[in-house]
Amino acid sequence: MTMPIQSDPPLDAGLDLEAVRAEFPVLQRKVHGKPLVYLDSAATAQRPNCVIEAVSDFYSRYNANVHRGVHQLSVEASDAFERSRERTRKWLNAASEREIVFTRGTTEAINLVAQSYLRPTLKPGDEILITHMEHHSNIVPWQLLCEQTGAVLKVAPIDHRGELRVDELEALISERTRLIGMVHVSNALGTVNPVAEVCRIARERAVTTLVDGAQAMPHVAVDVQALGCDFYCFSAHKMYGPTGIGALYGREALLEAMPPWQGGGEMIQWVSFEEGTTFNELPHKFEAGTPNIAGAIGMTAAFDFLERTGIDAIARHEAELLAYATTKMNAIDGLTIIGTARNKGPVVSFTLEGAHPNDIGTIVDYHGVAVRTGHHCAMPVMQFFNVPATARISFGAYNSTEEIDVFLDALHKAREMLA
Repeated sequence: MTMPIQSDPPLDAGLDLEAVRAEFPVLQRKVHGKPLVYLDSAATAQRPNCVIEAVSDFYSRYNANVHRGVHQLSVEASDAFERSRERTRKWLNAASEREIVFTRGTTEAINLVAQSYLRPTLKPGDEILITHMEHHSNIVPWQLLCEQTGAVLKVAPIDHRGELRVDELEALISERTRLIGMVHVSNALGTVNPVAEVCRIARERAVTTLVDGAQAMPHVAVDVQALGCDFYCFSAHKMYGPTGIGALYGREALLEAMPPWQGGGEMIQWVSFEEGTTFNELPHKFEAGTPNIAGAIGMTAAFDFLERTGIDAIARHEAELLAYATTKMNAIDGLTIIGTARNKGPVVSFTLEGAHPNDIGTIVDYHGVAVRTGHHCAMPVMQFFNVPATARISFGAYNSTEEIDVFLDALHKAREMLA
């Protein structure tokens, strides 16, 4: 599950880039009169035709609520919805469909674990351990939980490369540690964390683990049983699927013991004013209300795209793009790459002397290049590196070295203007 940086290699022959690009209609458009160069996939990936068509097909042919009707449209919708659950289970190599809970995405999944798994048993002085490179979605829910319960949030440090100090994380584990939460791949630095190693350490100390896999799912094969994590969560829109849908994987024994987080329809078996409420079986007791049916169906199509294209071929292609961009950008005077981990995902965050990242982003946009600027919902990372913000380019299966060259040309123009 490594993403090595190499030097200026040819693109991987296993990925038909022209065919991949042809699947994404948005890549045909122009921005400010220039062909779109989309280098912001870490924020959200673009959608291939198969995803767009799957969502459209649902709404135009068999739109109906799931699990509640005996008519044909409801049966078809329910079958398609549950096929997505099985598709997700298979992709993650979870042991059972009962371990796959649909959520609005990574953020909701983490909040579900915080409020349903941890809050009922957390005591004052208990500890939650996360890393310094976390996205806000894996920081703020734990801060809120600590405020609610009197628990303590501890933070494992990173080094100047943006790599996790695993030895110091291990030293921070105590008898009061109840959960370790960590990102699989950092959205701000690109760092690929040694998740399996940390999960092994946690198991030896009887500590529960949660992995934020939002940035890993589009780029590497994820096997939750091999990783040994207790919870794993992701968002479909990072992996070429719709927005507003994602999933939480949880070990069945843990999910079974957890109370529901939200109440309403679907998550019940029996409701009575006199006898109270009994809850539905897994995973439905965590899926109150009408779900994002179209999103789940679109997510199935996204998995199909990843499988058809080949996740290993995508990973190699993106590693080569990363190596190409890194080599070129390291040669630019005044440019500093923030995050130089030895094992990186397809992300390059950087600063340019004399130029604010927002100005860089605005100027390259006029050349048709979409990049991300700001703190990337990772303010503690910015504070660690003593920068207010960075500019960030990130790659998907559809990007090319030619697009990187367009970006670099636009960056040079921005540098000249801002100087």
